[in-house]
Amino acid sequence: MTTIKIVGVPEHFNLPWQLCLENGEFEAENIDLQWTDIPEGTGKMCQMLRDKETDIAVILTEGIVKDIIAGNPSKIVQVYVQSPLIWGIHVAANSKYEKLSDLENTKPAISRLGSGSQLMAYVNANNQGWETSNLTFEIVNTIDGAVESLTNGSADYFMWERFMTKPLVDAGIFRKIADCPTPWPCFVIAVREEIIEKHPKIIDKILAIINKTTSEFKEIPNIDKTLASRYNLKIEDIQEWLSLTEWSQKQISEKVLNKVQNQLFELSIIDKKVTFETIVK
Repeated sequence: MTTIKIVGVPEHFNLPWQLCLENGEFEAENIDLQWTDIPEGTGKMCQMLRDKETDIAVILTEGIVKDIIAGNPSKIVQVYVQSPLIWGIHVAANSKYEKLSDLENTKPAISRLGSGSQLMAYVNANNQGWETSNLTFEIVNTIDGAVESLTNGSADYFMWERFMTKPLVDAGIFRKIADCPTPWPCFVIAVREEIIEKHPKIIDKILAIINKTTSEFKEIPNIDKTLASRYNLKIEDIQEWLSLTEWSQKQISEKVLNKVQNQLFELSIIDKKVTFETIVK
């Protein structure tokens, strides 16, 4: 058995991994794949790759691209979810802010520095023509931290995946005032370079197993009911999410990677652009 550590967010996107683990598919190939949920998201997972606390991360594209350019010794081995991530822009239910334009020069809550919630706050501000250098952030770590921060007014809005945040909207804790889709495929699979060199065949096997599941995922009988019960979401929300979500079994293209780098560079989130080979294996 080869032990490989993997991390990802505890969200509906990652159910294919959970199903493969529960079905013993990795074990059947002599791979002890140890999954850890990381509710703090991308910034935390980047740190775990750097600190060798994980070998693989299922991670937001923009976050890992930024961190590899900043010296994270990992590579993108494949796109995991091809469709954009739909970020909901949320305020406290009783907030005075009614529309997106009201949020100019206010403070977003973010899970941590370098997280998707921070990078997308820049993307959104840029989309709206706001001065991105004016952005200041309240670090809240998790969605529970965001609830506290928006409720007590230490932050004004919070960007998080729209469907995972919907229960808070339905419960009257948050109000969603807009959506902001990522301008690129949302999740990729990143692996530490040391592991790619040491276990290339194992990585290939892991990808083959997950790709088989994601390619058939929507055809699994009652998958909408399974997702709704596991992630505490309404069946109609899951059905809408399934209709909008496309998994991938392919590597990221140079064209898409250039788009990500160009946007991050324009927003001064990265200070240089690097070659395709620097980021992608």
